[in-house]
Amino acid sequence: MKRFLLMSMLFALAVILAGCDDKPKTGALPPAHPLTADAIGSFCNMNVLEHPGPKGQILLSGWPEPVWFSSTRDTFAYTMLPEAAKNIAAIYVSDMAKAESWDNPGSENWIEAREAVFVIESEMRSGMGAEEAVPFGDRSAAERFAAEHGGRIVGFAEVPQVYILGDGQADDPADHSAPAQLAERGAGHAH
Repeated sequence: MKRFLLMSMLFALAVILAGCDDKPKTGALPPAHPLTADAIGSFCNMNVLEHPGPKGQILLSGWPEPVWFSSTRDTFAYTMLPEAAKNIAAIYVSDMAKAESWDNPGSENWIEAREAVFVIESEMRSGMGAEEAVPFGDRSAAERFAAEHGGRIVGFAEVPQVYILGDGQADDPADHSAPAQLAERGAGHAH
């Protein structure tokens, strides 16, 4: 009888634990987290809200909290560094098409980075005064931004590695190596 009771309890525990699986279903992305005053930038170790411009968050498989970034450029950089975690489930960036302003990009208007377009080489600065890859979920909003602030529009896989990790200048528009590698690393993402 004791053995039957023990086996029944183990079976019940297994059923409960199976229901607690927080992994996204195949093809589904984990949802973005709202930006709060508790968000601390991974690189700068400062409050993310203290910086102007678009923000980023990376969700890692098996990790409940996002890795926060005070700029989109830092978000890209994290994915390119060899020592950074590679179990990326989703990469979210502020959708500046829905932002209230440059200083207030919003707390819940996230877009998956691989679905956004970016304005690079504009006059706008964010984070610690660095050039930015400004994300938009709407290409026409990106076009209006580029007309007003300069720059050019590129897709996720077209953001040059040298623009992110180098001096900020996209000298070689054909340098797509880092985003292509990132696309491979983020294999958990399905379009």
